[in-house]
Amino acid sequence: MIPVRYFLEDQIFGVCSALGEKLRFSASSIRLYFIYASFLTFGSPIILYLVLAFWMEIRKHLRRHNSPTIWEL
Repeated sequence: MIPVRYFLEDQIFGVCSALGEKLRFSASSIRLYFIYASFLTFGSPIILYLVLAFWMEIRKHLRRHNSPTIWEL
């Protein structure tokens, strides 16, 4: 059984984790700043979050399409 923390990080906080790895910051601090920015700007960073999540999914599909596994050939 997958622990709840890893499930949430994988499903909900994938954008913050990816940004943390890319920028070499802890993902928890990025999440905290995201929450603060969302409250201060009345939720407008949520649009940015959704755009980044969409972009990450598109990149994942493009990578999978450019380098298919042996079973996908």
